[in-house]
Amino acid sequence: MSELRYWVGLSLVPEIGPILSRRLIAACGSPSAIFRADRHELSRVAGLGQGKAAQITGFQGWDMVDRILTESDRNKIRVLPCDDPSFPPMLGEVDSAPIVLYIKGEYRSDDRYSIGIVGSRKHTDYGEAVTRKFSCELAAAGFTIVSGMARGIDTLAHKTALSSGGRTIAVLGCGPDMHYPPENGKLMDAITGSGAVFSEFPPGTMPLRENFPRRNRLISALSLGVLVVEATVSSGSLITANYALEQNREVFAVPGNITSENSGGTNRLIRQGAKAVLATNDIIEELAPQLKGFIHSGTKQAASLSEAESRLCRSLTHEPRHIDMIARETQLPVHTMLDLLLSLELKGVIRQSGGKRFYLS
Repeated sequence: MSELRYWVGLSLVPEIGPILSRRLIAACGSPSAIFRADRHELSRVAGLGQGKAAQITGFQGWDMVDRILTESDRNKIRVLPCDDPSFPPMLGEVDSAPIVLYIKGEYRSDDRYSIGIVGSRKHTDYGEAVTRKFSCELAAAGFTIVSGMARGIDTLAHKTALSSGGRTIAVLGCGPDMHYPPENGKLMDAITGSGAVFSEFPPGTMPLRENFPRRNRLISALSLGVLVVEATVSSGSLITANYALEQNREVFAVPGNITSENSGGTNRLIRQGAKAVLATNDIIEELAPQLKGFIHSGTKQAASLSEAESRLCRSLTHEPRHIDMIARETQLPVHTMLDLLLSLELKGVIRQSGGKRFYLS
């Protein structure tokens, strides 16, 4: 059996998590040596004991291992053990990181300069505008955007990074061959072409509830810092923020309306010491000691605007405003205003949210 087969086998042994697996590898030298050892030898490893040693010596999941490797090959999924030189170095810093990763797409060395962006599945117009703004500007500065492919803020972060010509990494709570949520199938395919899809779960793993906290620790581990855009006080995004603190990563939060339930979690993070973010430069300045000149200077060139377009822009802010309010303020004929709004959207200067509401991008 190849050594990779033993790596996958070790990752599937019940009750043997990443921390114990690393202790076993340190003691025995390799996964194959672990499976060759007897129960008495294994039980000497700190934290193992006779019961867990028996789980290893009695492991009968080799048919499953073969299916995983076959499916991975068929779906162009790379099976990457943690001793591989191309294993993400950011993950290598975390003791609880998985010993095997399943990857679709390409992880590059510059992807270590990543920012995690997470937030509510049911975001507000404000949350959407802020997510698009920070994802676009961070991607333009050269950061890779990491998120969890969930509906809402996560999806917006991935899409904006791609539309801005940047890279993005999606971390899944299911197998890398699963499209979850289902409507993000095309997005997942696009990410594999300009980034990567990561999972510690082998092909065929369903998106079970208990998988998502485990996914969250990888989002933070892969990132220099985590930006929480919108989150209720019970949001899973706060789990990601807590993991970031444990992993010695920075935690950033976007302040929100104090009467908005969606901002309860982010405002609490700020009160507890998270860095309040009002502009992209707030993130860059905080991370400056780790960046060492990495930031790209080639940001998007400012769009050339006509006098009428500039006038219309002056009536807009980064918070979505309804078209009727814009019309009252500008006193422009409706057909003229609609033409200008379309032109500004095509130039990327403004964006439209639901209900004919427009805001500066």
